[in-house]
Amino acid sequence: MKNDISNQLEEKLYSRNFTKFGLDMNPVVSIVAGLVILVFAGYALLNLEHANQVFESVKNAIIAKGDWLFILSSNFFIVVCLFFAFSKLGDVRIGGVNAKPHFSNFAWYSMLISAGMGIGLMFWSVGEPLYHSVSKPPIFQSGNAVNSAMATVFFHWGLHPWGIYALISLALAFFAYNKNLPLSLRSVFYPILKEKTFGIIGDLIDVLAVVACLFGLATSLGLGVQQINSGLSHLLGIDFNVKIQVILIAVITLIATLSVVSGIDKGVKFLSELNIKMALVFMIAVFILGPTSYILKTFSNSLGLYLNNFVKSSFFISTGDSTWQGSWSVFYLAWWISWSPFVGMFIARVSRGRTIREFVLAVLIVPSLLSFIWLSVFGGTAIHINNALGGKLFEVVQNNLPIALFEMINHLNIPILAGTIKVILSILGTLLVISFFVTSSDSGSLVVDNITSGGKLDSPIPQRIFWAFMEGFIAAVLLLIGGEKALSALQTAVISAGLPFAIILIIMSLLLVGSVRQAYKKQKKIKDIKRYNKVVEYASERTETPA
Repeated sequence: MKNDISNQLEEKLYSRNFTKFGLDMNPVVSIVAGLVILVFAGYALLNLEHANQVFESVKNAIIAKGDWLFILSSNFFIVVCLFFAFSKLGDVRIGGVNAKPHFSNFAWYSMLISAGMGIGLMFWSVGEPLYHSVSKPPIFQSGNAVNSAMATVFFHWGLHPWGIYALISLALAFFAYNKNLPLSLRSVFYPILKEKTFGIIGDLIDVLAVVACLFGLATSLGLGVQQINSGLSHLLGIDFNVKIQVILIAVITLIATLSVVSGIDKGVKFLSELNIKMALVFMIAVFILGPTSYILKTFSNSLGLYLNNFVKSSFFISTGDSTWQGSWSVFYLAWWISWSPFVGMFIARVSRGRTIREFVLAVLIVPSLLSFIWLSVFGGTAIHINNALGGKLFEVVQNNLPIALFEMINHLNIPILAGTIKVILSILGTLLVISFFVTSSDSGSLVVDNITSGGKLDSPIPQRIFWAFMEGFIAAVLLLIGGEKALSALQTAVISAGLPFAIILIIMSLLLVGSVRQAYKKQKKIKDIKRYNKVVEYASERTETPA
């Protein structure tokens, strides 16, 4: 049961919602976020070249001046997560002492990975390892360029992004399910903002979250649909162009809408589990058909290098030429931070009933380890093929990144039925990208819908459909305006949001520690009372005189 104070605050927040025409949304958050999106799209439409230059300059300035903030704050987030996991505060249960998990472990892990990085791992798992094996990055240096490259990729896709996700999702889940506040980013700041959380200040926090979510999703969906187009072009000879990609966005958005209408318990859960099963089959097939021994050695050596040099490389801040670090490590950290409201909100929705220790360790370790295995299979295979071809695979990937996965499949050394098996793998890869695309779209729609409704978990179906179409619309418009250049401008704009979000996450971490301490004391008191009552009950039974 919610207490009177939280009921009054929610009533104050929800009384401002627009509830006509099958909608139930906060008009300030929805309209302001919509205006920001329209202004950006209009600016790009009028002068894409100038927009690209402006956003690129802003991004470069942020990365050049704020690289230390991104690097140190991401390390701080991991430290806070480990503190929660290995201190007495880890005993606190999300949702209260008697809360139980709503989803099985397999369904939970599936949703974590699908929402967090699924489509990104499909897109970058071949291209990035190839880039690092050629460029020789300044972190995780060793005598073996392949191990250094893969350890660097682990760094970009491992504990650091999942530490960010774990922290923000824990904060959102804790304040929603333990403090009985709306599941929205604004609720995290209730300890310092109090009732202002549910006014204009809270609206502005949620606007920032909505814009970051929609822009981040649109960028990922735009990149994803280019990879789908590449797969279909590779399989069926379909042209690779913007018109085809817009048609694909429309079709896949319609499919995603069906899942959005079904909600998390049915649509998103089903798709997430399907993603993991298909990905597992796909990965095992490449592992067996590819250079198996080379993959195992690369995984083991790279993981050892990553763990051995983790602290040193995590705190590395370039004092000379920062081009590589700005283009890769800092870029990724800024991207993960700006992407965190979407992933954090989604993970929070599906994590009630877990203890903080279970939650943090699971979110940190399980997706990171699975990502390392995936990256080793596809990245290791790509590097092995590239070395055998004298660098020709990298030449193709460098000029056309979306085709990287299918080009790698095309060069697999398969002794029998090579043509048939490669076609099957390409079909499976294309279906997997589509499935991850749909999952990202529908989970993103549910999150944005959640924020714009003021934190309501069950908002009207027409509203969910509206946001599902809005995501597809943004991605399609940007592709029509300027293709990859427009997506690049959008991605740059999202990165720029990483700086304020990094500061927000630091404040959020401090507020969360204090609030969890209070919850621990309360939970301990409840357990002590229950234990005392059991002792008293047992004692009275022993001393009771028979009739």
